[in-house]
Amino acid sequence: MISIKPWKTLKSKLVFDNQWCRVRQDEVELPSGQVVDDYFINVRPDIVLIMAITCDRNVVFVRQYRHGVGEILLELPGGGFNSMEEDSIKAAARELEEETGYVSEHMVSLATLYDNPVKDTNKINLIMAQEAQPSGTQNLDITEEVEIFLVPVDEVMKKIEQGEICVSGTIAALFLGLKFLS
Repeated sequence: MISIKPWKTLKSKLVFDNQWCRVRQDEVELPSGQVVDDYFINVRPDIVLIMAITCDRNVVFVRQYRHGVGEILLELPGGGFNSMEEDSIKAAARELEEETGYVSEHMVSLATLYDNPVKDTNKINLIMAQEAQPSGTQNLDITEEVEIFLVPVDEVMKKIEQGEICVSGTIAALFLGLKFLS
């Protein structure tokens, strides 16, 4: 049986540091002894994704333009947060209201997943928010143009199967959330 060993970091430096994007260059020694001097890592904040369910069993989605892929996508609300300063439930409550104008006093963590552990440092915290209701308070960032879209719980799987919902973190949250509800 082969035992997998972690890589050894020999050097590490930030090569790009901006409020929206941080990139680290690591020099690493592989278990074989070979040295790789240009292993780049995206240093990203943790993320919360919120599956908010209204009292009449609709899931609150946001539809918005995503410039990285150049498409308008249907996904769960969420956003980045500093896990050293804010816990995931508080971040989820804040992000849910900022993006959608919905609030919930019944939030629970479903799971914490790695987004892309090959090149990214962040985790995705999947949160269930039940009995969500509109507060009327939405506070979008300059880059956000958000359309609120309600989908009955019973129609969510059909939208995934038809490709209308195609963002991986959203799909993971929905599968765990639907299991939680059943």
